[in-house]
Amino acid sequence: MSTPRLLLGFDYGTRQIGVAVGQMITGQARELCTLKARDGVPDWDRIEVLLREWQPDALVVGLPLNMDGSPSEMSARAEKFARRLNGRFNLPVHTHDERLTTYEAKGQRLRQGQTGGYRERPVDALAAALLLEGWLNEHPAP
Repeated sequence: MSTPRLLLGFDYGTRQIGVAVGQMITGQARELCTLKARDGVPDWDRIEVLLREWQPDALVVGLPLNMDGSPSEMSARAEKFARRLNGRFNLPVHTHDERLTTYEAKGQRLRQGQTGGYRERPVDALAAALLLEGWLNEHPAP
């Protein structure tokens, strides 16, 4: 496969999944939306709509590892989500260590004046943008 140009990033969660879009040329990503999930099961139709709209070359799913780098229960669920994305939509799916992206996203929102209220104003899409930028930094355009 050639180098992907446009990617969607997913911050997988059991109640919400943050989505971001990024591209190889600039190595930057931005928030798109937050999707609802039910016990980790996303609305596959909404994901399909996003994929049709953005037509990404590849997808990146955040891998929530423990701080020591070992896999967690959530990382197993995120890997399963990544496999299902690949199986349903036949796109390359990469995983990327997402440790501390939610913490960093909350810090960014705090610096912008948001204090709490993460249920009403979630940071999942921002966390998805941060993990996608991390992947882009590790895989720069040739």
